[in-house]
Amino acid sequence: MTTRDEVRRSRAEARDGDRAYATEAGPSLPERLVAARERKGVDIYRAERDTKIRARYLEALEHGDYRELPGAVYTKGFLRNYALYLGLDPEEVLLQWKHERGDAAIPAEPVLAVPKPLAAPRQGLTFSPVVVVAALLTVLIGVFAIYMGIQLVRFAKPPTLEVTNPSQLVIDVPEETTTYTLRGTSIPGATITITAAGRDQPYRVSADSAGRWSTDVDLRRGRNQFDITAVDPDTGKTAETSPRIFITVPFLVVEAPTLNLTSPAEGSQFQNGAIPVKGVTTNAKTVAVAANLVAPAGAPVPSAAASPSASAAPTVGPVTVDVAADGTFDTPLDLSAGSWRIEVTATSTGGKAVTLTRNVSVQYRGVNLVVTIKGSKAWLKVWVDGKVSDVTGTAGATFGPGKVLTFTAKNSVEVRTGKSNVTYFTLNGKDLGRMSAKGNPETWLFAPPADPVKTNRT
Repeated sequence: MTTRDEVRRSRAEARDGDRAYATEAGPSLPERLVAARERKGVDIYRAERDTKIRARYLEALEHGDYRELPGAVYTKGFLRNYALYLGLDPEEVLLQWKHERGDAAIPAEPVLAVPKPLAAPRQGLTFSPVVVVAALLTVLIGVFAIYMGIQLVRFAKPPTLEVTNPSQLVIDVPEETTTYTLRGTSIPGATITITAAGRDQPYRVSADSAGRWSTDVDLRRGRNQFDITAVDPDTGKTAETSPRIFITVPFLVVEAPTLNLTSPAEGSQFQNGAIPVKGVTTNAKTVAVAANLVAPAGAPVPSAAASPSASAAPTVGPVTVDVAADGTFDTPLDLSAGSWRIEVTATSTGGKAVTLTRNVSVQYRGVNLVVTIKGSKAWLKVWVDGKVSDVTGTAGATFGPGKVLTFTAKNSVEVRTGKSNVTYFTLNGKDLGRMSAKGNPETWLFAPPADPVKTNRT
């Protein structure tokens, strides 16, 4: 040992002596530990959770029962960590522990004299099994962390959605086009829903593993609208953007609407109910139905009735009829007794029109009563020729606004309504309107040719 090392050792021993002296003058180490923990405001179990040192070892330190501790090396480590946790000087705590225990009580740690190794040439890197396993674990943990990060980002963000075909949101296609292929991109596995105006069921397709999707949609003449959405099936999130595509198929400029009536047939005779007007048309924007009274019931039909009369004004209609996607239309036409000329007109977008006429006669037999609910729902109970109708039953039934019911009888139909002001009647083709403007329950008897009368039946 050199002189410089002896000086350093003497100075360190002097400092240790000073510290030991300082510890003799103050409280014992267990008392200092308890006081420091109480100042920190924690119990022994909270200290156990914070320091990861078992509570029984901490209690042994605070009671000075060092025999309960696993050994001097562990005791030093426990004291150092506990002192740091309590805000004490760990070196001073260790010196006080040594002083209170006495150096003889602490077994000296053996010192081995290791011979100086011979100089050997530097070897290359060697990989032990432990190093290889640690490296593999590190790689696996990194891959798992990346995977979890990707999943978190995916669950946090909604799916993307882009339309690549068509490249523009509004396009025109040739007039002979009947289908079109929509294409786009989204996340892999996304469910793409395409809603078409006028179509009951939407188109659905799933994006492939690369996020690409495509589907063919049907086109009809005019403007076709398609609303596109994307949903991530794993998270249920919907794409923030919902493109709306407009594809227009032009009408033929020279093409006029076509019209074919399947009902009524020319010269038909009707005894009860509304006259069914049915047919099919193409290239028609609207279909209107009107009827002209040619002769009242019992009067002879004029000879001019066989040909259209430009001066005759319609007594019923015109009524605009909805045209289905396949061009069909259907509407009932309530007509009173007599001879009628029905006119059906189909008009194209360009203003071209075609009209068909049908001559029919209406001769009611018995009672034909049409009941219509308007404005709000109403409760009804109906008797046909004195017997309760199966339509309403003995307890009656409630019908919503817009409901139309038709009852036929030989002699009479009796109706009890919960709201007179929303119940409208048409008797043998004659519009009677509502029987009362009050919203009270009322019962009315219809037995033509007598006028409707109010009764007390419930």
